[in-house]
Amino acid sequence: MNRTKVAILWILIATFIMGGIWYFKKQETNRFRRETFSFPIMSTRASVTLIDTDLDEIERAFRLAREAMERVVAVCNYFDPSSELARLNASADKTPFVCSPELWEILRETRRFHRLSEGAFDPTIRPLMRVWGFHRKRLTLPSDAEIAEAKKFCGFDKIRFDDDARSVFFTVPGMSIDLGGIAKGWAVDKAAEAVRRGWIDLGGNMRCLPLPPPGAETCRIGVRDPKNGERNIAVVPVLNESVATSGDYERYVVIEGKRHTHIINPKTGRPVSGTLSATVVTPRGVDSDALSTSLFINGPAFAEKLPEARTLLIDAEGKIHTHVPSGAPFQLLPSSDL
Repeated sequence: MNRTKVAILWILIATFIMGGIWYFKKQETNRFRRETFSFPIMSTRASVTLIDTDLDEIERAFRLAREAMERVVAVCNYFDPSSELARLNASADKTPFVCSPELWEILRETRRFHRLSEGAFDPTIRPLMRVWGFHRKRLTLPSDAEIAEAKKFCGFDKIRFDDDARSVFFTVPGMSIDLGGIAKGWAVDKAAEAVRRGWIDLGGNMRCLPLPPPGAETCRIGVRDPKNGERNIAVVPVLNESVATSGDYERYVVIEGKRHTHIINPKTGRPVSGTLSATVVTPRGVDSDALSTSLFINGPAFAEKLPEARTLLIDAEGKIHTHVPSGAPFQLLPSSDL
């Protein structure tokens, strides 16, 4: 047999083998089912997409994921008087409140992010939110005196945490803790413990589960253009990671013709004006949730303090700042009118 015939034979053998591999991979992929479940929770909607070969397993995993989120609500709901956090807020200025292991866990995380962000992440700023009209509309800008008065009821330095007793005490009557800036990420983490393949979206807090979708190596998460909600400005590949974005485009108030974001700098008592959006990718949802707010407030230099995070920040001038110490980079999409 001459060399040409041998070469053709090997090409045919390789083609047959690769075709067989493709066929079996296709057959394996086709065995998977993908189901998406959506339900209201935490003043938003959760969307849980699960992938498995067994529908019963998908339904079981969804039930466990939803129950995990609902347990977080029972602990952290600021507005429900029966939640543990509401009971803490109602009594911690009178006597130390002893926390359950679950509430203490998220409060411990909150304290860590408060330190890491140098005070930018502060769940005691609800009095400032009220002053700026996020709970009751106002027509004029708050005065310096109003802001100064509200700040008297804000600040972690006014809370005593007893690690041995697992207790919280407010040194200033009228204070409260609002875990809205971290609870969604924590809930996503708890839900993710019950499932292995797919992704979870809780009000923009995204988590891609440990196993990739069939036929793919990662999940690809879009980063919204803060100036055009109809398009993404970037895409980032993630696997067994979480993505959260803090932006100025979803919650804001308009006072005297100017829009003010709901993200307030605790140090100044005023809404942040130098950032349009901040996206953080981390291994845990609780990290990406809290750190996206911290990055939004502190600006792009803060990203250098986050060795395990990939970040993308868009400043008020439309400039994009990325920080990718490791892992896949953000893929920037065709430019918009930023």
